[in-house]
Amino acid sequence: MKIYIAGPMTGYKDWNFPAFHQEADKLRQEGHEVVNPAELNPDTNMAWADCMRKDIQALVQCNAIRLLPGWEKSKGATLEKHIAERLEFVVFE
Repeated sequence: MKIYIAGPMTGYKDWNFPAFHQEADKLRQEGHEVVNPAELNPDTNMAWADCMRKDIQALVQCNAIRLLPGWEKSKGATLEKHIAERLEFVVFE
């Protein structure tokens, strides 16, 4: 399974990258292919829209999404979940 990780970043210490990396490691140990936005966009100075364009391109190549805690308060993660649901991904919360 190819899983995209979605969750909050803006306003979090270190952009919440540690949570993204921890989840990516766990999923990879389980044998999944993982798309981690913290790896796609390590430059925290990039504009939000530029990051989302890159993330969405990667997201649509997956077949599942893993939502990190707090995703409901993230405009990016809610958009990613919406896309994933419309594309009939498996959704892990």
